[in-house]
Amino acid sequence: MRYLFSCVVVFCAFSIAAFANPLSLEGHFSQGGLVTGQTSAGAKVSLNGKMVNVSPSGLFVFGFGRNAADTAVIEIILPDGSRVSRVLEIKQRKYRTQKINGLPKEMVTPSAKTLERIREEVRNIRKARSVFTMENHFKSGFIWPSKGRISGVYGSQRILNGQPRRPHLGVDIAAPSGSPVVAASSGRVTLAENDLYFTGGTIIIHHGHGLSTVYSHLSDLVVQKGDVVSRGDLIGKIGSTGRSTGPHLDWRVNWFQERLDPMLLVGPMLR
Repeated sequence: MRYLFSCVVVFCAFSIAAFANPLSLEGHFSQGGLVTGQTSAGAKVSLNGKMVNVSPSGLFVFGFGRNAADTAVIEIILPDGSRVSRVLEIKQRKYRTQKINGLPKEMVTPSAKTLERIREEVRNIRKARSVFTMENHFKSGFIWPSKGRISGVYGSQRILNGQPRRPHLGVDIAAPSGSPVVAASSGRVTLAENDLYFTGGTIIIHHGHGLSTVYSHLSDLVVQKGDVVSRGDLIGKIGSTGRSTGPHLDWRVNWFQERLDPMLLVGPMLR
């Protein structure tokens, strides 16, 4: 009987310890990956020494950019002052090289006047991507915003008219003009512009905790800044506006200013 009682005590202690785990992480631990975390209410979280916003319930998210290092350190400071630290191994990826020829010269090398316009638009986009709220719309999950041929992938190095450019940090979906584009997840529209220089008709939806999605080259927008949308709601139509060589959707996912890989959130496209 004494032996049985001891076993019960040990089992209970183990169960309590497991239940009280101060850190759980789910997601893709790779370049371009998004991770969702849960910790104790009132805890503080840092990633590589930078503070991460945490909801009152202990929910937080973070992501790894295209060129993230092979390790990252996450640290939790619990309400009682104790610390939990974990080294995360980040999978490294190889990226494609993509050549695009036939673009008008002014689209590859903009004039001084056009550069002024571009800088203003970039400031507005960064502002829309910098939004933070404790909302957790992203927990509704993600779906493909449109269906079609994948014509561009995350991380690929683009060479425009023979000139190397910055990597492509989204997924291109080629489809006929006018094809529907829906919200990949629920959230609030933080930007809706019909004619940006590079991206033409562009929508940004904030999903909470600094996570946002971008939809570019749209021919029509059916939402406005401030609108709240649900996953699957129609937000626009595919076009070829801005710097584009044909009708397609450029779909991107951001955690604040970090660019993530949309395909890691949705998996293969089912038509």
